[in-house]
Amino acid sequence: MKQQVTNFGRFYSAFHKLTIHGEPDEAKRQFVLQYTAGRTDSLKEMTRKEYTDLCTAIEGMSGTKDELKRRRSIVLKLMQELEVDTTDWAQINDFCRHPRIAGKAFGQLSIEELMELATKLRSI
Repeated sequence: MKQQVTNFGRFYSAFHKLTIHGEPDEAKRQFVLQYTAGRTDSLKEMTRKEYTDLCTAIEGMSGTKDELKRRRSIVLKLMQELEVDTTDWAQINDFCRHPRIAGKAFGQLSIEELMELATKLRSI
């Protein structure tokens, strides 16, 4: 089977925020086994759907998803104050892609990047 997922950053970003009791490698192995129904214990052998389901679950456990949602909301509110039409995703992404703002699309911004962007927007 061809490897479907090649970048495991999303998994490790959320996984490292979890409080793990015991050996982290064993915990990772158990998560993978659970989300592949015992088929494999390797991230490299997961299908894209299995990987996405696993990441979503771990983000929920670590609170990452809630934090990301909160930070996005803050940035969107600050954009509104700067008269960016936040009902139009094209305008939001165009604004964020500007090199002096964030340099990438809104949906690609990490929590840390959203925090930096909020600071920048407050100073404008």
